[in-house]
Amino acid sequence: MKIKRALLSVSDKTGIVEFARKLHLLGVELVSTGGTMKAIKAAGIPVTYVSEITGFPEIMDGRVKTLNPYIHGGILAIRDNPSHQAAMVEHKITGIDLVAVNLYPFRQTVAKPGVTLHDAVENIDIGGPAMIRAAAKNFHYVAVVVNPARYEEVINQLTAEGEVALKNRMALAQEAFSHTASYDAYISRYLSEQLGQGLFPETLHLVYEKAQDLRYGENPHQSAAFYREQYYSGPGVANVKQLHGKELSFNNIVDVEAAYVLAAEFEQPAAAIIKHTNPCGTGIGATLAEAYKKAYQADPVSAFGGIVGLNREVDKETAQQISEIFIEAVIAPAFSEEAIAVLTAKKNIRLLATGLPQADNASFDIKSVTGGVLLQQADRTTAPKSDMKVVTKRQPTAAEWEQLLFAWKVVKHVKSNAIVIVNDNKTLGVGAGQMNRVGAAGIALAQAGEQAKGAVLASDAFFPFADTVAAAAEAGISAVIQPGGSVNDEDSIKAADEKGIAMVFTGMRHFKH
Repeated sequence: MKIKRALLSVSDKTGIVEFARKLHLLGVELVSTGGTMKAIKAAGIPVTYVSEITGFPEIMDGRVKTLNPYIHGGILAIRDNPSHQAAMVEHKITGIDLVAVNLYPFRQTVAKPGVTLHDAVENIDIGGPAMIRAAAKNFHYVAVVVNPARYEEVINQLTAEGEVALKNRMALAQEAFSHTASYDAYISRYLSEQLGQGLFPETLHLVYEKAQDLRYGENPHQSAAFYREQYYSGPGVANVKQLHGKELSFNNIVDVEAAYVLAAEFEQPAAAIIKHTNPCGTGIGATLAEAYKKAYQADPVSAFGGIVGLNREVDKETAQQISEIFIEAVIAPAFSEEAIAVLTAKKNIRLLATGLPQADNASFDIKSVTGGVLLQQADRTTAPKSDMKVVTKRQPTAAEWEQLLFAWKVVKHVKSNAIVIVNDNKTLGVGAGQMNRVGAAGIALAQAGEQAKGAVLASDAFFPFADTVAAAAEAGISAVIQPGGSVNDEDSIKAADEKGIAMVFTGMRHFKH
C-alpha cells in the first residue's frame, strides 16, 4: 500500500527531521503538531500544521489537538470499505497512511527528584496513545512507528518497494501496542505508589523488554530469553557491561546474580564463588586478593567452573589468582586495565562490570507457579547485632561475634535447609538444600573436617530438635547463630550449655527456596 500522507507528532525528536526529509523526497505529504512541526519547518521541509486539517486550534495547553474526526477518520478508515470511503468523501476526510508518534516523557518526569503529582499528570499523554492505537488497529492500511530506531527501516522499505509490506505493518502494530501497554502500566504503577498500595496493587503490571535470546534454558531442550525490567537503570545483572567472553547462558545469569548479591552484602573486600546458585566459597579480607584466596581455599574442587562475585574493582593480583583455574564468569564493580589484560588472556571467561546494589526494601522477587505468580518483598535485610540475643550461659567472644556475623550474612544466600561453617572470615563447609537440618549440618561439618574445631555455625532457620547442636558440639563448633523460635528451643539451649557452646538468636529467618 502506497504511503501518500504521514502524521508526525513526537516527544522524542531523535531522527524525526531526517525521517521527515526522506518521506518528503519520496513524495509523502507531511502533517504535524506543535514542536514537531516547528522542527520540521525549521529544516526547510514542507509540512502542514494539524490545525489546518482539523479547522480547530490546539487548545487547553495542548491537551486537545489531534482528538478530531479529520485525524482519527483519516487513520481508521478501511480503505476498501465502500461506506467508509463514502463517509470520507462526504466529510472531506483525507486518509493518513503513516503515523509516527511517541509519547510524553512520563517515566522520565516521575524519575526526577521532587516531581509533583501535577507535573506527573500533565505528562500523561492522551492524544498520542489514541493515534497510536488507531493506527495499530488499522495496520492493514496504516503503518505506525513508535520507535525512532525503525525510521531507517521504514524508509528503506518505501525506497525499495514503494510500500511497507503488510507483515511489517503488523509487526509495527504489535510494537505499538506494546509501547502503549507499557506506558499505561508505568502510569498505573506510579499512581498505585501515590495511593500507598506499595508492592501489592490489586492488579499487577510488569513491564520487561527482551535483552537477548538465549541459546537454551536450564537444559538444552528448553528455549529461553533474558528480559530486562524496562525502566530499571540502576546497577545489577540486567545492566552489566560485558567486557570479555562469550554470551551468558541461562544458568550463568542465575549464578551471576547469586554471586553479585552475596558479595555486595559486605563492606569489607569480599569474594563469593557460586556453583548452582549456592556459595561454595565466601571470604572477606583486608584486600580483594585476600578475600578471593579465602573463598577459593574454602572449596577448591567446587570452585572449578564457578562464578565469581567481587565487591571491589578487580586488581592485577586478584585477576592473577582467578586466572589460575577455569572460571565461567566474574562480576565486579569494575576491572583495572591490568586485570583485564590478565583475564582476557583466557578466551572464554566472561567479565562483567556493574555497580553494587543498594539495599532497597521496595524491590521484589517473583516466582512463577502454574497460572500465576508469587510476589514478595526481596530479602534485603539482615538482623543487626543490636537485635540479636545471646541465649546461652556463655557469651560469644569478640572473635566469635565477628565470625557469627559473617556466617549469618553468608547463610542467607544458601538454599534451605542451610548450614554454614566459618572461621577466619571464610567458609569452611556449606550444607545446602537438604530435606532436614541435621542433614545439612552433617554435610557442612564433613566438608569442614578438622577445621570445624573452634569454628562457628550458622543456620538459616531454627533447630526443630537439639540434634544439630549435638552434631556441632561433637565436631568442635564453639558458637552457633540461628533465628530461634522453635517450640524446642530450650532443648537446643540446654544442649549448647552442656557443651559450652555460645548460642545467638537473631529473631529473623532467611529461608531461600
